[in-house]
Amino acid sequence: MAYVIGDDCISCGTCQGECPVEAISEGADKYVIDADACTECGTCASVCPSEAISLG
Repeated sequence: MAYVIGDDCISCGTCQGECPVEAISEGADKYVIDADACTECGTCASVCPSEAISLG
């Protein structure tokens, strides 16, 4: 089960820079995680300042 970014995302980009497999990209109104590329490492969730990332 891949991580997902919720509506609390403030589009700061911190998660994108920390993702070791580059599964995160900037979406229309928030960042998004490519579920097929996500390795479920949790790095993104651990650095998110708004705690908007959780297991989907």
